[in-house]
Amino acid sequence: MKLRRQKHAKKNMGFYKNNFQFREPFQVLLDGTFCHAALQNKIQIREQLPGYLGGPTQLCTTRCVLKELESLGKPLYGAKLIAQRCEVQNCSHHKDPVSGSACLLSMVEEGNPHHFFIATQDQDLANKVKKKAGVPLLFIIQNTMVLDKPSPKSLAFVQTLQTSQLVPEHQKQSIVQLKEKEGLTKQEGEKRRKRKRAGGPNPLSCLKKKKKTQESKEPSAEKKKRRRKRYRVKTKAVQSVQKNEGE
Repeated sequence: MKLRRQKHAKKNMGFYKNNFQFREPFQVLLDGTFCHAALQNKIQIREQLPGYLGGPTQLCTTRCVLKELESLGKPLYGAKLIAQRCEVQNCSHHKDPVSGSACLLSMVEEGNPHHFFIATQDQDLANKVKKKAGVPLLFIIQNTMVLDKPSPKSLAFVQTLQTSQLVPEHQKQSIVQLKEKEGLTKQEGEKRRKRKRAGGPNPLSCLKKKKKTQESKEPSAEKKKRRRKRYRVKTKAVQSVQKNEGE
């Protein structure tokens, strides 16, 4: 299991190194929940984390996290001691401190320019971190530290980046200009218009055709009736002539 986890971490670290330019030393932001879980599971973060990530690491936290741990009192006194040994990163909440989760989330805004890792056991914070591209997530499970696989947001970002790199921006503009010169854009528009014009039979025209057939049938019936009447008249005239001759 240990070898499998190391391979898993190596693969994920390669993803962040190649696509988001993560470099050593890796900066890991810890919150109170992660420090508390490490203390309960007897995990030496400073000694074990560099070997797991495959390079030197720098453990960090914020003033908001420290103040939150101080406010929680004795139950999290050990977690506070672990956090105090970390390097304190400057956050934007000097005057108005916020919760530790909100503070760490603000540290990875705007594309995570400082390439921070987020180490937390807070599931709500983890779900919010996964919605941001290029933010690795660390948590503790079964007495070991685990680097989560890249989020769907990170994978989608890398995919769009790779497709845009296949055709540089200046080439895209030149292609558009050439199409305009050759008039290809107009032809494409005309083709689209023709496709829109081409459609099925008009239901109104079908109705008109049906009316014509009905009208054409009516005079034929009248003609038949008229013919029958004429025939009857002729027979009556012949009978009267024959009677006169007999007399």
